[in-house]
Amino acid sequence: QVRLVESGGRLVRAGGSLQLLCESSEPTPVNYFMAWFRQAPGKEREPVAAISWRVGTRYYANSTKGRFTIATDNAKNTLYLHLSSLRPDDTATYYCARSKINGRWNDPAGMEYWGKGTVVTVAI
Repeated sequence: QVRLVESGGRLVRAGGSLQLLCESSEPTPVNYFMAWFRQAPGKEREPVAAISWRVGTRYYANSTKGRFTIATDNAKNTLYLHLSSLRPDDTATYYCARSKINGRWNDPAGMEYWGKGTVVTVAI
């Protein structure tokens, strides 16, 4: 059983920056996706960004492209998400996930393991 633990969420002012971390209990196999999703109160969980592990191909949702950056530290089994130019509508619980072998990066149903989330609140 893979354990994913997110950290780094906090209250930040609009326009500010933040870095989230996701530590995995096990190495991620090559070509699996590691992804960030988010869920705001009353809304569905939506994709934020993903990376193909070790291959390094990055994917971003339209709403986060150019503002968020996903990165990895393979030696530490750690996934990062750098958030910048934050807006109030970025407020959500951010979840780290690891895909199934054929899971799509932007489909929650394609994820096999999930963390418990970390809360990001963006204030005006």
